[in-house]
Amino acid sequence: MSIREGIETRTPGGVLVTTGGTPMSERARALGAGVARTYIDGAWHDAATDERWQHHHPATGEPDFTIGVSSADEVDRAVRAARRAFDEGPWPRMTARERKLALQPLGELIRAHGPEFAQLQSLDNGVPITVGTGFRFSANFAADVFDYFTGWIDKLDGIAPPVYTEQVNNQLITVKEPVGVVAAITPFNAPVMQFAQKVAPALAAGCTVVFKPSEYASNVAALYTRLIEQLDLPAGVFNLVPGTASTSQALVAHPLVDKVAFTGRRSVGEQILTAAAPGLKRVQLELGGKSPSIVFDDVEDITATAQYAMSLVSMGLSGQLCSTQTRALVQRSVYDDFVSAAAAQIENVHLGDSFDPTVTSIPLVNPAASDRVMQLIDGAVAEGAKPVAGGRRITVPGGGNWVEPTLFTDVTTDMEIAREEVFGPVLAAIPFDTEEDAIRIANDSEYGLSAGVYTRDTSRAVRVARRLRTGTVGVNSLFVATPTAPFGGYKTSGLGREGGRDGLEGYLETKTISIPLD
Repeated sequence: MSIREGIETRTPGGVLVTTGGTPMSERARALGAGVARTYIDGAWHDAATDERWQHHHPATGEPDFTIGVSSADEVDRAVRAARRAFDEGPWPRMTARERKLALQPLGELIRAHGPEFAQLQSLDNGVPITVGTGFRFSANFAADVFDYFTGWIDKLDGIAPPVYTEQVNNQLITVKEPVGVVAAITPFNAPVMQFAQKVAPALAAGCTVVFKPSEYASNVAALYTRLIEQLDLPAGVFNLVPGTASTSQALVAHPLVDKVAFTGRRSVGEQILTAAAPGLKRVQLELGGKSPSIVFDDVEDITATAQYAMSLVSMGLSGQLCSTQTRALVQRSVYDDFVSAAAAQIENVHLGDSFDPTVTSIPLVNPAASDRVMQLIDGAVAEGAKPVAGGRRITVPGGGNWVEPTLFTDVTTDMEIAREEVFGPVLAAIPFDTEEDAIRIANDSEYGLSAGVYTRDTSRAVRVARRLRTGTVGVNSLFVATPTAPFGGYKTSGLGREGGRDGLEGYLETKTISIPLD
């Protein structure tokens, strides 16, 4: 469907679309957007080459700023700076008090720049300003993450197990030590949160970091870097290399990197595992998902539950979140009511300028993403699935990557739409009869990142949650992450955890020391 500029229009599916507003290029100039320099060894450096990547705003398609593409030589300089800072500098050998005091100011600095983070995030990837100031995607959440991991620094103790046998009269002690140089690579969809989830535990553990953001998250990363620059950190502890996939490839392959922490597509995670094999780099991967919501017929309000389930793909990040519940498994006795209410929810969706506080949903990140979503929608129809709502591309003046939120029925578990991560505003509704049936369908996936169980029966909720082969489960909601919560997946959804003590352990090695007592 085509939309004219400067008006409000409803699509055939009922989605409100508003066009017009301040050009994104003007917003970019006002915010000083564009990242042309690297930050290496405690200083900003002009780009070594003239190569630039042109950013087009996802909501409008307008070219608004460019970023530099860090070369392999610049990546090498950054990694070597991090290596020197780790091997020769004071950071990993500081006392707990010293390192804690060095990092403590960062949380309040982040909070003080909250509005700027929200604006740059909206410019980078089109996250609506109201979504970007919500808890999980906000500067306040990121500040909490830094505060939480900074609080662990003086608690990274080991153990002293008792002597096990008189035949070996030795006292064992364990100590925790940082992994080393960390290559941290983050995606486009939640840059404020993702930076904190990787950099905070790495620095708290005593590691040094080379950070490479998505092309659609570079302005957020540059603001973080300017705040870190205000801390009293030794040179080389934190380094920033903006760029494209070639920059990430050079970073992952560098022989002086000890660990790669990556969030993104499963296919890229598999490539990272291959590239990290020489030298046996530690690898932490947070990858894709095909998460189910399991809706039993005893839910408090089937209409509210259905509209909530649909909103997870139609609003906020529009399904562009790896943990989104994109398979609605609904008990057959309430299936028709669920579908009717879910289809009606789409009328609450408002697309448009990401700086407009009434806009509810992010666009797809680029034309390739919207093409892929449409291909999956068309493929589902060809396989026999029925789009009871949505299913169309929305065309706005100048560009923009919009697809109507789409609800499918008549979906079987062997269809691509039931098995493939869409990463877009698409929900597949699948009926089930019994609890065992629901668990079987939910676990019939290569992914295992998250799930939701919707029921008034607490015992059933816990029983089903325990049987799901997935890293996180929300009861009567999505899984709500906090800084204290380990987050990660089973099966092909990743390796390792972010958040909580588990997230910190991924940046630590355990050393065991044996002391003879005879």
